[in-house]
Amino acid sequence: MSAPIITVEGLTKSYVLRHQQQEHYTALRDVMANKVRSFFRSASPMTTSEEFFALRDVSFEVHAGDRVGIIGRNGAGKSTLLKILSRITAPTKGRVTIDGRVASLLEVGTGFHPELSGRENIYLNGSILGMSRAEINTRFDEIVAFAEIEQFLDTPVKRYSSGMYVRLAFAVAAHLEPEILIVDEVLAVGDSEFQRKCLGKMQDVSGQGRTVLFVSHNMEAVQKLCNKGVLLNKGSVISTGPMQEVVERYVNEASGRQKVFHFPEPPPGSDPLLGRALSGWIESNGEVLNEVPAGRGWRLNVQFRINTPMDGFVIGAGLVTAMGLPLRTVWSRPTTVEQGLHSAVFDFSDIHFSTGLYRLVIGLSQAGVTFHQ
Repeated sequence: MSAPIITVEGLTKSYVLRHQQQEHYTALRDVMANKVRSFFRSASPMTTSEEFFALRDVSFEVHAGDRVGIIGRNGAGKSTLLKILSRITAPTKGRVTIDGRVASLLEVGTGFHPELSGRENIYLNGSILGMSRAEINTRFDEIVAFAEIEQFLDTPVKRYSSGMYVRLAFAVAAHLEPEILIVDEVLAVGDSEFQRKCLGKMQDVSGQGRTVLFVSHNMEAVQKLCNKGVLLNKGSVISTGPMQEVVERYVNEASGRQKVFHFPEPPPGSDPLLGRALSGWIESNGEVLNEVPAGRGWRLNVQFRINTPMDGFVIGAGLVTAMGLPLRTVWSRPTTVEQGLHSAVFDFSDIHFSTGLYRLVIGLSQAGVTFHQ
């Protein structure tokens, strides 16, 4: 096997968190005493500090051409790891060795100057990556076409919407031929068609022997794109290996600690395509809940296994009142699914429920024929 293109050894990143101490009750004599003390020491309020480890002793290797999905719960350390790999921040301890040119897209606006136009930022980013003007010129038309910003090419990017920003930033990062492409969850800002284009482009990039590191909460996307996975939990690596195995461990462990519900089992013998009962959880503002929250938006996360590859597969979620009145039904677009574990996310951020009982219906269908509901 060839030498790794990225080597991470004992990587640790810690921060000092300071907490201001506040007294619940302060008498006049205490105020006067504190004023006197302030002459002899700093006048700032009493503070305590603690060390917080965003990453702790992280080690793994990535070889050229690998497509690595980095997954884990919010706060697991995924974005911190990518910032260190992108040389945006330095580790507290440990070492990172990278053999190749890196392009990264970690958050909206990364690497762009807001006062410069889209055209000028393309050349600026290319120069940062070490490319000559002639090399950038050869890719310029492809970048603009992919980003779909021709009309606003000479407009300062500070006037771009977040979607336009991300389209241009990804187009620049993916088309200027870096050996290593690092992409965070920022692609979620774009619409579904743009996300599909980005996944396709990342597949093309990896097919050319270049390396991709991809962070996402979309388990279906990481399984489709990545061949290897890294699972982080509270700043530590708890699993590495084939992407599907890492995803399954993540889902299984999440099921053990999150408030997961299971849909009824299908009748015996009537469900040859579905390999396991559906399960999922409700999330609102990053919090996993036992029930749909009253008065605020929420998302439904569903996990399921498919036994047989199929074309024209769709999954839908429907909401019905206790009296049987349908409120909302959302279906995914028809797609091709492979055998294995899959996930779907339904966004109900615009539906704010009042207190009461509702019924949730999940339907799986192939080519218009529902085989589980």
